[in-house]
Amino acid sequence: MSEQSRRPGKPGKPYRRPQKDPVRMLAFEALRAVDERDAYANLVLPPLLRRAREKEGPEKFDARDAALATELVYGTLRRQGTYDAVIAECVDRPLREVDPPVLDVLSLGAHQLLGTRIPTHAAVSASVDLARVVLGDGRAKFVNAVLRKIAQHDLDDWLERVAPPYDDDPEDHLAVVHSHPRWVVSALWDSLGGGRAGIEDLLEADNERPEVTLVARPGRATTEELLREEAAVAGRWSPYAVRLSEGGEPGAVDAVREGRAGVQDEGSQLVALALANAPLEGPDKAWLDGCAGPGGKAALLAALAAERGAVLLASEKQPHRAGLVAKALHGNPGPYQVIAADGTRPPWRPGAFDRVLMDVPCTGLGALRRRPEARWRRRPEDLEGFAPLQRALLRTALDSVRVGGVVGYATCSPHLAETRAVVDDVLKSYGDAADLIDARPLLEGVPALGEGPDIQLWPHLHGTDAMYLALIRRVA
Repeated sequence: MSEQSRRPGKPGKPYRRPQKDPVRMLAFEALRAVDERDAYANLVLPPLLRRAREKEGPEKFDARDAALATELVYGTLRRQGTYDAVIAECVDRPLREVDPPVLDVLSLGAHQLLGTRIPTHAAVSASVDLARVVLGDGRAKFVNAVLRKIAQHDLDDWLERVAPPYDDDPEDHLAVVHSHPRWVVSALWDSLGGGRAGIEDLLEADNERPEVTLVARPGRATTEELLREEAAVAGRWSPYAVRLSEGGEPGAVDAVREGRAGVQDEGSQLVALALANAPLEGPDKAWLDGCAGPGGKAALLAALAAERGAVLLASEKQPHRAGLVAKALHGNPGPYQVIAADGTRPPWRPGAFDRVLMDVPCTGLGALRRRPEARWRRRPEDLEGFAPLQRALLRTALDSVRVGGVVGYATCSPHLAETRAVVDDVLKSYGDAADLIDARPLLEGVPALGEGPDIQLWPHLHGTDAMYLALIRRVA
């Protein structure tokens, strides 16, 4: 063995140069962006994957590389709470004293060991090599020692060790086993009601990779066109929805590239459809989307409005998000307008619209499948921050609709403080001037919509984000 192949300073001990694994390097880079910059994985990962596909040589990604990198990033983020509990059992210090980059490498390794079918030796070896490249030899030894302890048990064994018994502390048990903060478990359980089976099904659904769902924008594309794409199947509930099975790439669909179709969760489509189909008294010419960014619901509403000879005004406070709305609506078959305006200080006159959608800013607890890191960033006090804005926007919506018109109040959160509490509080101040409409008959064929008159969708029951919708008619 040559001198170059021995570890410097340690004669006689063979030294293996760490292998630079492009897939795990990319996954680590994405996790660091999420941690350091509060970035969202669904925004960080696509450009990283695109650059990796455009490279030449051994670092060029193929479809399998991209799929593995995606699984490593999202799987690690979804199960972060569980993996933190396991890692904490295997280190000799509090986790807060472990450097974040080291913890990211350990979490990636834990996911490969406990959440994938990657062989144990390969998961440990690849993680230690990653640590040598990005952390150095010293901390790579620490990573190696911790991962070898983790590898001694499978996930079920670890959960027996680190999760408190359900009978002793149900919420903490579910928090560790299903990797959600305790307060989120409690809030979702309150919103869902019922026993243990329902909440466990919901939490597990939050940890599953969601299908990519497309929307065929009326007058511009059809579901028949989208169903001709490879790996495409019909949506469950929306007549405009098409799902792409695993491996389907929306960017490869002509209609998506051309803006005639878009990526839109089926729950989001159902909210727009329910508002569009709600019975009206009087004319149906002027529609408003008062919180339109980034434009998915606005694009569907604008297309539906065009079919009826109506016009949509899409308003969004943030100018850059208003730009996204304009891009989504570009090419709509009928007239529309996009403006950047504060929905709590609207530039339009009261009673100007026949239909109004107000999909308000919220904690996003209904979209944890798509943004798993959000569960670790949100705090209970965030609810207090959103509450005044949500109420103000609903009041604007009710002031903006004419007598006989309909308002849709929507959130991508099932938290009762962001749904029924907001609607109940605002309606009290309107007295007999506004009434709730039973929204459930407007989604014919969709089961388990709740007790009404409002609607709550669920990932485990409907395969959608946990969208909430209340429909309100202005009667005076």
